Amino acid sequence: MSRLFLLRHAKAAWAMPGMRDFDRPLDAAGLADAEATGISMQAHGYIPELTLCSNAVRARQTLEGIAANADTGRVLYFDDLYREDASGYLSIIRKSGNVGTLMVIGHNPMMEDLALALAPQGDEDARATLHAGFPTSGLAVLRFPGNLSEAVPGTGYLEAILMPPGL
Repeated sequence: MSRLFLLRHAKAAWAMPGMRDFDRPLDAAGLADAEATGISMQAHGYIPELTLCSNAVRARQTLEGIAANADTGRVLYFDDLYREDASGYLSIIRKSGNVGTLMVIGHNPMMEDLALALAPQGDEDARATLHAGFPTSGLAVLRFPGNLSEAVPGTGYLEAILMPPGL
């Protein structure tokens, strides 16, 4: 069995004039939410062996907030997690998926699309939350019967969605 943690980056500030979307930082609420997600991950024992993180500023800052409160394992950064679609995310996961637990920190709509495609079955409350929209700082916990390098749509089970308080 393997687990995949899909984490949507925390709430970002609006871009300042002339700022690229890629460079948008987290706002104050996003910084607090990232830390709260890390605390919740640690409390639930959701500890990845490997974390794949988008290189976008808001994703990197989300990782920093989580890492201040939870173990994130080895970390690799990917520009492709900023620009790929859900199938591109799955390709990256499959190439890195020879670990028992993997976390991906990325963006919507890719995270939501990927979670829905991979895990058509799961906890009823978690599925309802996901169908209402993948929240910022939300962590979807998916379980697979085999190795993540072999993950394909429809083979996962959505165990839970963690959200910061107040969302």
